[in-house]
Amino acid sequence: MADGDIDPRVRPGRPADADRIRELQSHLRQPSPDLLEYGLAVGAARVSVADGRVVGYLLPVDGANRPGVHVAELVVAPGFRREGRARALLAATVADADGPVTLQAHPDNDAALALYESLGFEVAERRPDAYADGDALVMRRE
Repeated sequence: MADGDIDPRVRPGRPADADRIRELQSHLRQPSPDLLEYGLAVGAARVSVADGRVVGYLLPVDGANRPGVHVAELVVAPGFRREGRARALLAATVADADGPVTLQAHPDNDAALALYESLGFEVAERRPDAYADGDALVMRRE
């Protein structure tokens, strides 16, 4: 797939996807059910599908008083990881962003950090004790 092409497995989330997205949220280190409900209500989520079933999602949140977007949640079901799905979700979000894209990651999540860095994200700051089990890295792509 050439740069700029939209991955056909990625599409906007739909109301019918809500239950499956809520199930996938359980795979996150620190899920935010309220934020997810808001994202579902305003139609912000993007999903990755396999055989018509949602197997991953990304929840972007627009900055209130600044350009750009923050990736609040990104998860792919374990059986569908390492297939380029998270990359495709992030690439679609970056392509649509009207400014920088930020996200937060655990410093020990080597696979996620390698993915983010390969897409041009750089560490912008370290947030001590952001997670129950330690710090978080805030990553940014201009």
